[in-house]
Amino acid sequence: MDQIGAPPGPLTPTVGLRAPERSDAARNRELLLTTARRLIDGEGIESLTMDGLAAACGVGKGTIFRRFGSRAGLFQALLDESEKQFQAGFLSGPPPLGPGAPPIERLVAFGRAQLATAARQVPLLRAAERPAAERHAVPARRLASTHIRGLLTQAGVEGDLPALAFDLLAILDAVVWLPDGDLERMLPRLADSWEHIVRRLA
Repeated sequence: MDQIGAPPGPLTPTVGLRAPERSDAARNRELLLTTARRLIDGEGIESLTMDGLAAACGVGKGTIFRRFGSRAGLFQALLDESEKQFQAGFLSGPPPLGPGAPPIERLVAFGRAQLATAARQVPLLRAAERPAAERHAVPARRLASTHIRGLLTQAGVEGDLPALAFDLLAILDAVVWLPDGDLERMLPRLADSWEHIVRRLA
C-alpha cells in the first residue's frame, strides 16, 4: 500500500530531473523514444516490440533493456513528458490547479486535470502498468497521493486522511480500465462525479 500512514512530505517533481548523462547517451535515449512514438502512432501500441524498435534504431535489443529495464519501463519513459507537465501544473502553475486557489477548488481541478491527461493516453498507461505489488511505489503516484492528502488537510476535512487520499486516488486510477468505447462518453460524467464527491467532503 502507498504507505498511507506516513506524513506528507515536501512536494517536488518526480520527473524531468534526471541525472546528467553523456551527450551520446542522451541522443540515443531521445532516438529510442522518438522512434517508439513514431512506431506507436503508425502501427499502434500492441505492435511495438523491443526487437522492432531495436531494428528501427539500428541498435541491439540489449541497449533498450539496459536503458529502460523492460517494455513497461520504455512506456513509462514515454509518459514522462505529459506527467512532467501535469506535475508542473499542480505544483506551481496558475490556479485553480496550482497554488492560489482554495484547497477544495484545487482538488476539484486536480481530479479533472488528471482524468483528462489519462484519457489522452490510455493505451500507453495500460502498457506501462506495473505489477500490483509495485504499483503504489511509483514516485508520480506517491506525489499525487501526498498532494491530495495535503489539500484535504488544508481544507479541514476530518477523518482518516491517508486512507481517504488513497481512496480518492483510486477513483482517478480507474479511468484507465474503462472499455475504449465508453471512455469518451464517460469522461465528462466521471469528472463531474469527482467534483461532487470532493465538494461533499468539504
